[in-house]
Formats: sequence, C-alpha cells, structure tokens
Amino acid sequence: MALTRPTRLMKVRFWRWRHNPLRRHSDVMEAWILLATWTIALVCGLLAGSAADAAMQDSLAARRAAVHAVSAELTRNADSTANVSTDGGATVWGTVRWTAADGTTHTGLTRVDPSSTAGTSVTVWVDNRGALTTRPPTEGDARGQSAVTGALAAAGAAGVALACGRLTRQRLDRRRLRAWEAEWEQVGPQWRKKMSG
Repeated sequence: MALTRPTRLMKVRFWRWRHNPLRRHSDVMEAWILLATWTIALVCGLLAGSAADAAMQDSLAARRAAVHAVSAELTRNADSTANVSTDGGATVWGTVRWTAADGTTHTGLTRVDPSSTAGTSVTVWVDNRGALTTRPPTEGDARGQSAVTGALAAAGAAGVALACGRLTRQRLDRRRLRAWEAEWEQVGPQWRKKMSG
C-alpha cells in the first residue's frame, strides 16, 4: 500500500486585493484596515520615538547645564564600616565642605572612598543655588537614555495603533458573523427540506 503525501495548502498573498467572486466587501474593508493600521503604527511609532528622544536629550542637556563640579574638602576621616554603598563601588557617606561661587561656605554629605582622611579633596556636583546634587549623566549616557526612551515611546505608540486596528478587525468579524447567521436563517430551512425530502 502506497502512502500519499498530504497536499499543501497554497497561501495566496494579497487575496483581499484581488478580484474574485468569493471576495466580500468586508474582506476589502479588512485589507484597508490592515494597511491603515500598519501605516499608522509605523508613522506614529517613528514620530513618538523621535519626539521622546529629542525631549529626553533636551532635558538631560538642561540638567548638565544646571550643575557644575566644585572641589570640596572632607571634614573628617571616612568611617570604613558605616553607611557603605555598593552603587558604583564600595563607598561611604562623608561630610564635605566647599565654597560656592558667591563666597559662602557649605557643608553636606557625599559618597567618598572608605579610606579617605580629613582634608582629602573631593569633587562634588552643585546646582545653581550651591546645593549638592547628583552627578549629571555624560553625553554618552544621555544619548543611551534618550535612545531607550525613544524606543519605548515608539513601541508604545505603535502598540496602541496595532491594538486599535485589532479591535476594529474584531468588530468587523462580529459583523460578518451576524451577517452569516442572518443568511443562514434564510438558507438553512431550505437545506433541511432538501435533506429530509
């Protein structure tokens, strides 16, 4: 007995766009919905991504412009056992003193090496008011952060467009089912008569 190979179903590309007697009006509508959905997702994703990227770059550039580095002095020996932080290496909190641009002296806490002794020079970052702040991201870090932000915004905008397209197609499917049920109610009794007769 010879085994037969199963026949492959041939997938016809762009069948919704081709003229054929089985194509319904809703098939053409679905083709236009798919085309519009993907176009909108692509355009909105690109626009949202580039806008978010530019906004993040501007924000980080303004942050870099609003802070500057000053030299500070550790006021006492750093305690190598207290308040150890592992962010960016083992550091401890140490009290430092610095002079602001207006000549006033300020003190504050910053992270220092655990072996630092009183009088050690430490670079700290201050804002325009002279208050301690965190180090701003470098230009390379800022580019990376803005690129990630842009990618997330692009994915979010495209995802919203694709979800809206999917919901529209689901509504179209429900409309098709209702139309099919209405047609079957008209044709079904005729089939039953032929089958029972």
